[in-house]
Amino acid sequence: MDPISLQLDTENLGCLVSLLSEHPEWLSAKVKFFLPNKDLGSGNEALELRQTVSLQLRELHAQGTATWQKFINCVCMELDVPLDLEVVLLSTWGHGEGFPSPSEADEESQPESQLHHGLKRPHQSCESSPCPKQSRKQQLELAKKYLQLLRTSARQRYGDKLPGPGQPFSSRQAYVPPILQWSRTTAPFDTQEGVMMGDPKTEDGADMSIWDLVNTRAEKGPRVTVLLGKAGMGKTTLARRLCQGWADGHLHRFQALFFFEFRQLNLVTSFLTLPQLLFDLYLSPEAGRDAVFQYLEENANEVLLIFDGLEEALASCSSGETVGPEDPGSALALFASLCRGKLLPGCWVIATSRPGKLPACLPTEAAIVHMWGFDGPRVEEYVGRFFSDELLQKSALAELRANRHLQSMCAVPALCQVACLCLCRLLPGSSPGQSSALLSTVTQNYVQMVLTLNPRGYLNAESLLGLSELALLGLQTGKVIFSAGDIPPSMMVFGIARGLLTSFCIYTGPGHQETVYAFTHHSLQEFFAALHLMASPKVDKDTLVRYVTLNSRWLLRTKSRPGLLDHLPTFLAGLASRACHSFLSRLMQKDEVWVGTKQAAVVQALRKLATRRLTGPKVVELCHCVGETQEAELAGLMAQSLPDQLPFHNFPLTYVDLAALTNILRHRDAPIHLDFEGCPPEPRCPEALAGCGKVENLSFKSRKCGDAFAEALSRSLPTMGSLKKLGLAGSKITARGISHLVQALPSCPYLEEVSFQDNQLKDQEVLNIVEVLSCLPQLRKLDLSRNNVSVTTLLCLTKVAVTRPSIKMLQVRKEDLVFLLSPPTERAAEPQGSPDLQGNASQRKEARGRSLTLRLQNCQLTVQDVEMLIAQLQEGPHLDEVDLSGNQLEDEGCQRMAEAAPQLHIAGKLDLSDNGLSVAGVYRVLSAVSTCQTLADLHISLLHKTVVLTFVPKMEEQEGTQGRVPVLDSLVPQMPSELPLHSSRIRLTYCGLQAQHLEQLCTALRGSCSLSHLDLSGNALGDEGATQLAQQLPGLGTLQSLNLSENGFSLDTAFSLAQCFSTVQWLCHVNVSFESQVVIMRGDRRTSDLSAGGSLPEFPARAQFLRFGRRCIPRSFCLTECLLEPLRVTRLCETLEKCPGPLEVKLSCGVLSDQSLDALLGHLPQLPQLSLLQLNQTELSPGSLFLLANFFSLCPRVQKVDLRSLYHVTLHFRSNEEQKGGRCGRFTGCGLSQEHVEPLCKLLRKCEDLSQLDLSANQLGDDGLRCLLQCLPRLPISGSLDLSDNGISQEGALCLVETLPSCSCVREASVNLGSQKSFWIHFSQQEEAGKMLRLSECGFGPEHMPRLATGLSQAQQLTELTLTRCCLDLQDLTVLLSLVTRPEGLLSLRVEEPWVGRAGVLALLKICTQASGNITEISISETQQQLCIQLEFPRQENPEAVALRLSHCDLETHHSLLVRQLMETCTRLQQLSLSQVKLCDVSSLLLQSLLLALSELKKFRLASCCVSSQGLAHLAFGLSHCHHLEELDLSNNQLGKEDTKVLMGALEGKCWLKRLDLSNFLLGGPTLAVLTEGLSHMTRLQSLNLSRNDIGDVGCYHLSKALRAATSLEELGLSYNQIGDTGAQHLAAVLPGLPELRKIDLSANNIGPAGGVQLAESLTLCKHLEELMLGCNAVGNPTALGLAQGLPQHLRVLHLPSSRLGPEGALSLGQALDGCPHLEEISLAENSLAGGVPHFRQGLPLLRHIDLVSCDIDNQTAKPLTANFVLCPALEEILLSWNLLGDEAAAELARVLPQMGRLKRVDLEKNRITAHGAWLLAEGLAQGSGIQVIRLWNNPIPADSAQRLQSQEPRLDFAFFHNQPQASRGT
Repeated sequence: MDPISLQLDTENLGCLVSLLSEHPEWLSAKVKFFLPNKDLGSGNEALELRQTVSLQLRELHAQGTATWQKFINCVCMELDVPLDLEVVLLSTWGHGEGFPSPSEADEESQPESQLHHGLKRPHQSCESSPCPKQSRKQQLELAKKYLQLLRTSARQRYGDKLPGPGQPFSSRQAYVPPILQWSRTTAPFDTQEGVMMGDPKTEDGADMSIWDLVNTRAEKGPRVTVLLGKAGMGKTTLARRLCQGWADGHLHRFQALFFFEFRQLNLVTSFLTLPQLLFDLYLSPEAGRDAVFQYLEENANEVLLIFDGLEEALASCSSGETVGPEDPGSALALFASLCRGKLLPGCWVIATSRPGKLPACLPTEAAIVHMWGFDGPRVEEYVGRFFSDELLQKSALAELRANRHLQSMCAVPALCQVACLCLCRLLPGSSPGQSSALLSTVTQNYVQMVLTLNPRGYLNAESLLGLSELALLGLQTGKVIFSAGDIPPSMMVFGIARGLLTSFCIYTGPGHQETVYAFTHHSLQEFFAALHLMASPKVDKDTLVRYVTLNSRWLLRTKSRPGLLDHLPTFLAGLASRACHSFLSRLMQKDEVWVGTKQAAVVQALRKLATRRLTGPKVVELCHCVGETQEAELAGLMAQSLPDQLPFHNFPLTYVDLAALTNILRHRDAPIHLDFEGCPPEPRCPEALAGCGKVENLSFKSRKCGDAFAEALSRSLPTMGSLKKLGLAGSKITARGISHLVQALPSCPYLEEVSFQDNQLKDQEVLNIVEVLSCLPQLRKLDLSRNNVSVTTLLCLTKVAVTRPSIKMLQVRKEDLVFLLSPPTERAAEPQGSPDLQGNASQRKEARGRSLTLRLQNCQLTVQDVEMLIAQLQEGPHLDEVDLSGNQLEDEGCQRMAEAAPQLHIAGKLDLSDNGLSVAGVYRVLSAVSTCQTLADLHISLLHKTVVLTFVPKMEEQEGTQGRVPVLDSLVPQMPSELPLHSSRIRLTYCGLQAQHLEQLCTALRGSCSLSHLDLSGNALGDEGATQLAQQLPGLGTLQSLNLSENGFSLDTAFSLAQCFSTVQWLCHVNVSFESQVVIMRGDRRTSDLSAGGSLPEFPARAQFLRFGRRCIPRSFCLTECLLEPLRVTRLCETLEKCPGPLEVKLSCGVLSDQSLDALLGHLPQLPQLSLLQLNQTELSPGSLFLLANFFSLCPRVQKVDLRSLYHVTLHFRSNEEQKGGRCGRFTGCGLSQEHVEPLCKLLRKCEDLSQLDLSANQLGDDGLRCLLQCLPRLPISGSLDLSDNGISQEGALCLVETLPSCSCVREASVNLGSQKSFWIHFSQQEEAGKMLRLSECGFGPEHMPRLATGLSQAQQLTELTLTRCCLDLQDLTVLLSLVTRPEGLLSLRVEEPWVGRAGVLALLKICTQASGNITEISISETQQQLCIQLEFPRQENPEAVALRLSHCDLETHHSLLVRQLMETCTRLQQLSLSQVKLCDVSSLLLQSLLLALSELKKFRLASCCVSSQGLAHLAFGLSHCHHLEELDLSNNQLGKEDTKVLMGALEGKCWLKRLDLSNFLLGGPTLAVLTEGLSHMTRLQSLNLSRNDIGDVGCYHLSKALRAATSLEELGLSYNQIGDTGAQHLAAVLPGLPELRKIDLSANNIGPAGGVQLAESLTLCKHLEELMLGCNAVGNPTALGLAQGLPQHLRVLHLPSSRLGPEGALSLGQALDGCPHLEEISLAENSLAGGVPHFRQGLPLLRHIDLVSCDIDNQTAKPLTANFVLCPALEEILLSWNLLGDEAAAELARVLPQMGRLKRVDLEKNRITAHGAWLLAEGLAQGSGIQVIRLWNNPIPADSAQRLQSQEPRLDFAFFHNQPQASRGT
């Protein structure tokens, strides 16, 4: 055997050969080194590698033991030898201790390059100086020594120490661990759920041990753990406790532990390698750094590194930034490499941090542990261990237990230690409760601690203030560690002696060590910083207030490094409390006013913050601050300022935070809603809510909520007396937590809603919760969605829903599970105790009186489950809805449910959709419901997996169900409105039905009860099926609609279905759209268009609307989207000949040839029943126009031919019984030009009774117009001719003027060549004596005046010409007036031009001097820019009269000439009107002279003019000589008293005056006296208007006396004069003496019932009264009753708006007005009529206008009101806006609209009409109504619905401003 094999076994020898085979070059080099004179390469080329290696080993072994041992040592040191092989090799041949023997030392000490040819061990440090190679054993020994040194050092650093004097934060007692809780998520910044760590029992939020942080059971989980805890929770203490525990041997699995603080690492400015971090900054080995580090690398899984204060890391590190094993980097980069396994792979890392956005370098699989401080038992344990004296211990515990607030503060371990230290000083010698009273806030704890640390109460103010200044400076500069140079020696001694400062040594780099100082705790530094701000004279109030801010704690996503000043505002608020007043005064030795000023500034700043709208974290922060101030008024202000809904999202929620919020809420009056979502809660934090009676809604949503949280919540719930809504969603509560909540819920009797969504509850937990329903009388909703519920449990829940009277709905849909319960007022009394699910007879009877909605969607129910469900429901209540969609019922299950439906009392729908129904199952369902009396709708669509049955309650059940409020569910779309009880609808859509299925289908349908609507769309019936169905249709009963769309029909089907008109009695409408495959057959009920693809909602038709009668709804056949050839047209007409009438035919063919159109028109006379033919969207040729024009002579029945754009044709026919009337021809947009005029006129001459002809929107031009005007005398047009929009210019307008003499029957012509482009000619039956011509925007120039004047001169029958904005200037008008001459007659010329308003009266009068005839009337209105002149021909002159008049003229020479000229042309002037003009004094003087010369002047008007006092004097003088004046209008002139008197003086001697208008003249007392004196002489006065003159009752008295002489008075206007009851009584006394009175207006005169009654008595004596206006007076019902007793028989107008009339008065007036033959207008607006709308029996034959605006009219009144409208055939306008009318009223209106032929406008603004009602009105308009507009603004109609409705019916107006659509031409 090989000598080597004798010492090594075969396995180890093979391992050695294998190892060396991997390094053949290294082995060859060693062989050459040890055997330099021997060549082993020759002759061995053919050998394999392993054989070569074995040969080389034998040669080396043969050289002797010394050589062999050296070789083995080289193998072990230079190659990576497995540990087990290395042990065998060294134990067999290695040196005893791993060191070379003395004899070999010299040889081994040679340079490495010489011995090893540049080769070295891979793990040898490049930084180490060359050293002798060490064996593995020596390495292990060095590592062992270092590990022992680590433990010794840790024991010395962190072992228990006796506290020094005044050391407040020393560990003077045994350690009490805080609450630790694993987080389910792997890291706060990772949204996905991570790997669970630790003991599974800790998953529910229970406490865990600190040793569980490195529990061996988590070995497969992450090796990085992050401890998150707020300041003071004990993170650093816990880290040091781990170090101490490791030193004491508790953490057996770890050989090495290193502890670093980032606040110290921040001081290291240079980059470090990992060995430098471990050895230079922590503990350096005594020797063999490389060997020790190598050992740590090889055993990394037994190395623990702890990093404290991760949030304090200054450097930033990205997620991918790491360093290599030998690369230097920052401390954070080294930390990141350790966490990610780049350094020491497999090591354990623990980091502590405050909550916030952790560095991105942390791996996502890092475990997160929350530190929550102390709970109650831990606080007591800590206190018990703090006090060694038993008596003090009992006293301290008693103080804590008695003071809940102090106990809640002790939940923070740091505060607990401070409180114990203070109690240690305060308890001796104090009474119970006295000590804790001094520790009511955090700040007071620190104050008492400072006092405790000062012996005998002496305050070293200088040192304390120095420390406070140091603290603030450090916080401002981000400094928490201070060097010796930062602190004065005396201050340093003071701080260390009092335990306020601590000193320690830190390594700032390799070989650099420094002693530094820090405050014992960071919160202590913040306290001292706040103390400096409050106590330092250097800090003014403004600077102080700037520090009173709220730091938002939205840290989980936004902020990685918390600020150092986070708690500073809290300490400032605490120092601002009254309790700290004496301490601050004593510290600063200042008076109380100085201290109080600073404290008040802080409180005022908090007061401003308390009234702001803050986010959740800032609210919590403010609660802490306000609580620290102990200001009850401030707490109340904040509590009342909080919103009703207070959300808190995504920040850690501690017991202390919630306690602070609760303390504030105790000062609130109104209830509040608290919503905590995504907030990781401390398990016991709900205990802080105990006794909080202001919380109405409480909601928690967080995966961090576990059983411990639920247990704590259950203890608080019974104490929250106002709680109505409780939500606990998205938690990880198990059965244990649910059991606590279930026990607590019965103690919350006011709960209305409970939600346990997404809590992973199991079956039993769900059942336990449901059992609590009977104990919660106010509960309205229970939400158990997103939990784990089996089908068995689901059926148990349905049983509960059926038997529990309070449950109104159970909804289960995928993950939803919701109970809705009845309001307490609707519930039946539920038996106390545990309910019996089986129930008894009385309970079943009680159940019948309620209703239930059951939705079990996507619950995997089978046939067997349905049988159990049916058994439950048969004993249950009435069902509003049962939804079983998305289950696995299949054919049998669906059939079972359909069969059972009649016995289940379903009043709504039964949804069996998506249950695997087949074609065979369709027949089974049809058979099952064939005899069901309550089925309203059955919808089956196999393609869409829809099976829905809709029911209506039985007649005997309707009374009990009508009062029930239906269950609303926004998640389920509403079904169409219910059909009448006697009809049902069956929809079998997209079921694959074919012709062979029809016989079986019809057999099943014949058994259906009251089938009204059948829908077979989306199947495959084909033409064969259509033929069969047409034969079967009479046997299916009376249907209302049949839908056969999308069945693969050809055009032959349309002809087959048209034949059904004669065989199927109910059929009225057939609609076929060939290309889109829409086939609808409908009866006489005007239901919504079943084929509309979203044009309007599907409104149910109201019977009262649809019952218009057979005459109004003819049979119609509509065929669209097809191609009609002549043969098909012939076949269609032959088919329609057999149809009964009246018949409407609507075709849409795309393109219709002239041959097809000729064939169609040729067959129409053979259709006597035809009433309408429409060709919509059908392209026609230009020749079709002549075919249609000729049709007038071919068919005498045609009433109207309407051709638009060669694309739309409508032919209206009259029946043989109807009287013949004028026909209408409309050919618009047809491209007509001059060449078409004569052929068209030739055809139209054959129509003897043509009334209207519309040729607008063509291309006639001026030539075509001239040709048409030439033909016009021979055209038999009796109504109107429309030639608008035909490209006509001024030439055409002039041509019209020239043609007028030859057109004797033309009555009126109107031309607008501007934007309107209108051209109308109106005719009369007989030759008119006077004609009117209106020319607008014609753009005439001077060149057109002669021709225009010639035409006017020749058109002697033209009596009125209006020229509006025709570009005539002053010169053009002068020329025109001078050129127009006639033999005789009158011509009225009206000019409207902008320059008229600027020219002035003188210039306009100068124009009149050029007239060729005598001027009889002049009217000037500058505002309206109008000048009206009436000319009389021939002109007559009287020179002697002119000369006589000139003698009165004293004007200057120039104006004398103007007056002379005016006198020549105006010698016959009878009317002079000046309206809204400005008269200068010269003009007034000219008018004076003119008035003196006008002997025939009858009418003078000066209204709304601006005249000076001098000018008025001139006018008054002139008027005083007009003794024959009959009409005088001086209204609306704002004159002074003197000017008014001057004008009144002109009334003297006006005994011929018949009309006097002084309205708005501001008559005063003296002026009124002058007027009344003049009125006594005006015996011929017929009209007097004194409105708006504030006459009053006294003035009315004098006026009444004057009116006694006006026995001819016909009109009296006294509105707006405030005459009151007294004035009304004076007036009532004289009214009977005015026998000719026809009109009286007393509106707005403050007349009450007393005056109204007397007026009514007097007015009944005015037998000729026609118009009565008493509106805007509070006359009331008595006046109405008085008027009703004797209304004048000639009354035409009655206005009583805003008269405080009631139903009684309105009814009495209605009875009196009924049958009034002359009444034309009535207004009762703004009266509370309600049910008192007038009822007519005889009607009002001439009534044109009725105003019932804002009269409280509702739907109930609508029916009799519309009946009144029908009895008023002349009605043109109905005003019903601002009432309470709804859809029922709209239906009534729509019903009567077709019967009101003269109605033009209906105003329904501001009512309650929905889109349904608007659609009904549109249907009414479609019946041929002549209405121009229906106003519907501000009704509850969605904008999109309004737009669709208006597009279909433009006469519906939904706009705010009324844009009345242009009436149809010719109407």
